[in-house]
Amino acid sequence: MSFAAATLVALAIDAALGWPAALYRRVGHPVTWLGRVIAALDARLNRGEQGETARLRAGAVTVALVVAAAALPALALQAALPAGWLGIALGGVLAWPLVAARSLHAHVAAVARPLQAGDTEGARAAVGMIVGRDPGQLDAAGIARAALESLAENASDGVVAPLFWGALLGLPGIAAYKAINTLDSMIGHRTPRHAAFGRVAARLDDAANLIPARLTGLLIALASGHPRRALRVMARDARRHRSPNAGWPEAAMAGALGVRLSGPRLYAARVADEPWLNAGAPDPAPDDVRRGLAVYVRAMALAAAALMGLALAGGG
Repeated sequence: MSFAAATLVALAIDAALGWPAALYRRVGHPVTWLGRVIAALDARLNRGEQGETARLRAGAVTVALVVAAAALPALALQAALPAGWLGIALGGVLAWPLVAARSLHAHVAAVARPLQAGDTEGARAAVGMIVGRDPGQLDAAGIARAALESLAENASDGVVAPLFWGALLGLPGIAAYKAINTLDSMIGHRTPRHAAFGRVAARLDDAANLIPARLTGLLIALASGHPRRALRVMARDARRHRSPNAGWPEAAMAGALGVRLSGPRLYAARVADEPWLNAGAPDPAPDDVRRGLAVYVRAMALAAAALMGLALAGGG
């Protein structure tokens, strides 16, 4: 079967439906299922009396168990799919929950609406749903920056990376990637509890996103209407970001819109003094979040076109 075609089907279903709330209430979501497994293993294996080496090993075991729990059933399901277009359609339906293009758009649009209406408190509440920094300290420009950074980074983590691994390795690839990304989001933190236990998860997530992050930056630049500027900012500034991957789509988005992103931000009581991306540009205005969403939609259309080209060429 064509993995690229099945992944394209998954993207199309997600773009049309997202993950319906009624379905979530009935069965939850594969990422929440993975989250429960990770939380249980964290509670059982990550014990306070362990030394750093023991925690590192326990974290590696956790990663292996969670990735296997996601990938092995997916491999069995893929092997059972029929040949031809029916198998492609069924594979797309199975991969559908693991693509988050529509929900990302909805969450960022929920910030854009009150922000454009001058409802700063409403915008703070909405942006607090998608970022880790303290939204109570953000002014309108800070809210816009946070929303655009989240849009760019999650375009890679939530959409392009699953599409990439799905097109490359099929259902096991997209399932394994979501397991890795969920592990990183839950235990890949530099806190006393997770610095050692989550180290393997964090490094594996960095590796899994290495190519997709750069592809996402390229897609954003090509979709921007200002590709030269976006590519120039991305090439110059992406490596200044604290993350080895997030800087690529974020710098591309900064160049695409002609604004500055990243910079200092407040997490609880801690100030993170991050460098600016596209430092000489102005702060984003409320309307720039809408412009960023339009760039995102065009970038995802380009990703769909690339998948279609791969499918027609027999790729995957």
